[in-house]
Amino acid sequence: MKNLIFTLLLISCISLQAETGKQLAQESGCLACHSVKTKVLGPSYIDVAKKYKSDKSANKKLVNKIINGGTGNWGNIPMPPHPKLKKQDVQEIVNWILTIQ
Repeated sequence: MKNLIFTLLLISCISLQAETGKQLAQESGCLACHSVKTKVLGPSYIDVAKKYKSDKSANKKLVNKIINGGTGNWGNIPMPPHPKLKKQDVQEIVNWILTIQ
């Protein structure tokens, strides 16, 4: 019974964390250039999650990419920097993106 309760609490925490990341992405304007399922200006979040699925350093790479910007990973359109976003918020967004399937 304790294992079941623990498992349900863990699932609830993961779900809440994902909703926080999704909400932060919406509030930060990320969805102006990205969408969950389809390419807009930038890649879809499903494609990002697939690309970095087995990359253990993906979290750090993506946080840095969002804050500092970059180009070349998904074509010629650059990812503009977002230095005003809080690193903790960006971390939540990345955590959410990497859980999308």
